Amino acid sequence: MTLKAGYPFWLIKNGLPFTFPKLDHDIETDVAILGAGISGALVRYYLIKAGIQCTTIDARTIGLGSTCASTSLLQYEIDVPLYRLTEMIGLEKAERSYKLCADAINKLEDITQEVGIEYFEKKKSLYYAAAKKDAGWLKKEFEARKKAGFAVTWLEPEEVKEQYGFDSCGAILSELAAQTNAYMLSHCLLQQGHEDNKIFDRSPVTDIKHTKKGVLLTTEEGFTIKANKLIYATGYEAVDFVDEKIVDLLSTYAVVSEQYNERNFWKDEVLIWNTANPYLYMRTTPDNRVLVGGRDEDFSNAEMRDKLIKKKTEQLTKDVNKLFPELNFKEEFSWTGTFGSTKDGLPYIGPYEKLPNGYFALGFGGNGITFSLIAAEIITDLLQGKHNKDAELFAFGRGN
Repeated sequence: MTLKAGYPFWLIKNGLPFTFPKLDHDIETDVAILGAGISGALVRYYLIKAGIQCTTIDARTIGLGSTCASTSLLQYEIDVPLYRLTEMIGLEKAERSYKLCADAINKLEDITQEVGIEYFEKKKSLYYAAAKKDAGWLKKEFEARKKAGFAVTWLEPEEVKEQYGFDSCGAILSELAAQTNAYMLSHCLLQQGHEDNKIFDRSPVTDIKHTKKGVLLTTEEGFTIKANKLIYATGYEAVDFVDEKIVDLLSTYAVVSEQYNERNFWKDEVLIWNTANPYLYMRTTPDNRVLVGGRDEDFSNAEMRDKLIKKKTEQLTKDVNKLFPELNFKEEFSWTGTFGSTKDGLPYIGPYEKLPNGYFALGFGGNGITFSLIAAEIITDLLQGKHNKDAELFAFGRGN
């Protein structure tokens, strides 16, 4: 599956920072990781920290799947609001899911500081009602988050206007959020323990055989990886391996502005998103740009998705300029990517009984990066034979 098209900003800005070989010989390893985007990179990082030998393989040049198309907003909010998720799975599980995402943001900060990666910025997040009909449930969502212990403030429409300069029907201001560069974060994480834990790209796996004794992967050139365990970190391409419908695929669009001479954006440069369906989201970049995304469409095929880039770019540009006319937003790079959503907004993590010795790290939804960290923690525990109390929240067959 072609996961993106256009000119993803991070790929243009950072190019190919590190190179990796193709697989050209047979390998035996404890754990194989299929996919080297942000999910695979975080899983690998956690496994190495736990002393587990692993080999990573990717069909593409590293990071050129959906990772380089990520807009890299880090929020604890799940696509399904907390109050609604509570109705679906119960208060305890819903609050725990949100708190795990909040913890993941802080843990990502710790990881970047520990290994000296600069691609992380703490931010606040502003979630505003785009229409009057949304104000009631957004206030309900605010109360649910406040009750759960999150640091949130309710802003009336006039307060949003006074502080941020645009019209709304009320908003939730969250103290905890962040932004990153998922493409470079992945590359930098993959450099950790690189010498003893092999990484191969441009090596498509064309056959996978699961048995009770292990897993055998074969590449299109006939080389094999014999592993005790296999972790699927293939993102939205996982639909090719799971024999049930677990996700709806969508196409999203993103635009980055020309570089501004001076940073004169909105207050605190908070992450901004709204209640529209599909929702609009905005952030800034370290090099004085504004990034806007949204205008999602149901995914039918890559050709139809890609044809809409020009139209969506024009619409998103108008969206920004309507919100902040003083920015005089002018697009420089635009792209599209495929992502997935689940019924409950939660990812699928852990073993899949139809594929023995196989585990999945599938960070579906708008919270993909935080979900990827959660997946790394859970799978590392499971591989070490440890009980993880949160595994059932994201397990296959959880009944949604």
